[in-house]
Amino acid sequence: MNIQMVDLRNQYLEIKDEIDSAIQGVIDNTAFINGPTVENFASELGEYCGTKFIVPCANGTDALQIALMALGLKRGDEVIVPCFTYVATAEVIALLGLKPVLAEVCPQTFNLTADAIMKVRTPKTKAIVPVHLYGQCANMEEIMSIAKEFNLYVVEDTAQAIGAKFRFSDGTIKYAGTIGDIGCTSFFPSKNLGCYGDGGALIVNDEALYRKIKMIANHGQSEKYHHTVIGCNSRLDSIQAAILSVKLRRLDTYSNKRNEVADFYDSKFKDLDWVETPVRSVFSTHVFHQYTLKLVDKEDRDLLREYLKNKDIPSMIYYPIPLHLQKAFESDFYKLGSFPISEDLCSRVISLPIHTEMCSEQLDYIVETVESYKKNNNGK
Repeated sequence: MNIQMVDLRNQYLEIKDEIDSAIQGVIDNTAFINGPTVENFASELGEYCGTKFIVPCANGTDALQIALMALGLKRGDEVIVPCFTYVATAEVIALLGLKPVLAEVCPQTFNLTADAIMKVRTPKTKAIVPVHLYGQCANMEEIMSIAKEFNLYVVEDTAQAIGAKFRFSDGTIKYAGTIGDIGCTSFFPSKNLGCYGDGGALIVNDEALYRKIKMIANHGQSEKYHHTVIGCNSRLDSIQAAILSVKLRRLDTYSNKRNEVADFYDSKFKDLDWVETPVRSVFSTHVFHQYTLKLVDKEDRDLLREYLKNKDIPSMIYYPIPLHLQKAFESDFYKLGSFPISEDLCSRVISLPIHTEMCSEQLDYIVETVESYKKNNNGK
């Protein structure tokens, strides 16, 4: 059945005429860099998110780096990040001469928690980077409360959660990426809103901060050939923007389809006593960038993955090594056992295929295969 983690080809075929027309339009007008197509997409994304300003850029990692550059942090300033995340979140902090301070995550939602932040916060802490992992928001109400109390910046990493909504206790609803000082997202092809190459964006409401971010992303130019600050060269090209405009109109539909797949998995796996299905936070919707099971017995994880592979079902481990055990971040301060929850998750999680083009036959086959794992000699 050619099951894939993400089926970009069939997704493209569903919208082929619109995509081809959008790409041809860019070629016809030859405005390939920072043209009206990019401006139009930025406006559409801002309207979707309910935010004032969007700065498109080259990729999600650049978005994080530019965000931190715009905040005026000094070398040695501490920035709190979750230990259980992709390396890019901490990587850009280190690249800028800042100090990434790792914090533990919630064992149920896999996201940064307020308690964990408070355990590692020091007078040198200047910012928090919560990662909305797998498709749902961290508890931004509690995080923003800490940020306000201690005068900290908040940069949301929403690369996996664009379109997710956070509900505050007073009923206010905001999109992921619009709550902190700056939101950062990625348009990597496999993302829920993905282009056909690299791409990213910064989401911001403060006009002064927006102008600084826009300047940094364009070589620090306040006007052409006038370089006010040290910047970088990070831009979304027009062809990618044209593709994203087409797909943005379908983002909610894509999210709904992913939730249908997740609900189906949940209903079938709920009686399996050897797996834990994803926990939905009461304060956030879930857009299911990944559908991630947690195995009760860690020895089952790699055995199950091999079993699925032998049945032509792909799976992925996001992530197999926590940040504090990565060689790039090794330190006398961190060691094995420093973050037991993150270490445990890295040995138990497994993500199953989830995307917008999955058919019932594929889903039935995946579920039947997972269910048969224990029955078939413990997967061996």
